[in-house]
Amino acid sequence: MWEMSRDFGARPPLQVAVPVAFVLWCAACQAEVEAPAPVRPARVIVVEPAAKSADVGFAGHIEAQDQASLSFRLGGRLVERPARVGVSVGDGEVVARLDPENELNELRSARAALAAAQGVLAQADNQYQRQRQLVERGITTRADFEAAEQARTAAQAQVDGAGARVRTAEDIVGFTTLKADAPGVVTAVGAEPGEVVAAGRMIVQLARRDGRDAVFEIPADLARAATPDVEVVVGLASDPNVKAHGRVREIAPQADPVTRTFAIRVGLTNPPQSFRLGTAVSGILRGSAQTALAIPSTALVRRGQDTGVWAVDPGTTKVIWRTLDVISAGPATALVAKGIAVGDIVVTAGANLLHEGQSVMLPGMEPQ
Repeated sequence: MWEMSRDFGARPPLQVAVPVAFVLWCAACQAEVEAPAPVRPARVIVVEPAAKSADVGFAGHIEAQDQASLSFRLGGRLVERPARVGVSVGDGEVVARLDPENELNELRSARAALAAAQGVLAQADNQYQRQRQLVERGITTRADFEAAEQARTAAQAQVDGAGARVRTAEDIVGFTTLKADAPGVVTAVGAEPGEVVAAGRMIVQLARRDGRDAVFEIPADLARAATPDVEVVVGLASDPNVKAHGRVREIAPQADPVTRTFAIRVGLTNPPQSFRLGTAVSGILRGSAQTALAIPSTALVRRGQDTGVWAVDPGTTKVIWRTLDVISAGPATALVAKGIAVGDIVVTAGANLLHEGQSVMLPGMEPQ
């Protein structure tokens, strides 16, 4: 009986193996879950305060803020040029004249054609009025009346066309006189009386009285720093104590092919009278402290619509995600307005392989 009970309570080998396998599998899962994340080596930098750029000086000269080259709309022989270099002219003042004889002849011819057309119109109108009275009385035919009406309409068209040609001829005669379109000072002349000039040739160069610019030639590295927010102090080369303040108004988009420098125009605020056109001046580009922090562009990481960096907690050597407000990102350096502070440790290499809370190996430090 005892042997039968022992055989009856015995379990098959399969029933014993399944619980053992389940226990081993759970232990393996627990070991896998509790395995620590790998510690990655990382290259980092410490965010430093923004540096203040130094003041830079350069030489230039004074030019008019607005300068125009006056020319004739048609060609001809220059008979008079009262404007001379250095002379002040007023708005509408005559600065040069062409020989207008040919243009006056065209005007006389146009006026004669207009007078002839007006005579034909008067005759056609009289004929129309007679035919209208006769047709009302039933003496003439309807066809004769319509012919007279059509003749009057054609004559009126001829008068309109002749009048337009007269106005065009008058404008052309006016083009033989060159006038200043604004008050200013003559800075250059392009032709002398007696010369035959072509249409569009510069006859008088006029500098507007309002506004003075200081023009400088600066290298490329300074051109990048010459933003409208940078203050420029301009002083006379002969007397540095005579100064005026201004801001960059225009930067040449292309460098000079010979000097490889960029021309900038600085609009001056209330320049003194001694700042005459062509006067040699010296400019000082005031350095400014940047409010943005500079970090390597390799530190930036894209996560969806956000751009940020991995900052390292020096106490735990674990990384923390920081979303940034990036002002600009070049090939080497990115300017950041918000998101990091001075003294933060930022990962600059291998940042795309990290995740939140992962430990990194810092130079000279061991992860905890």
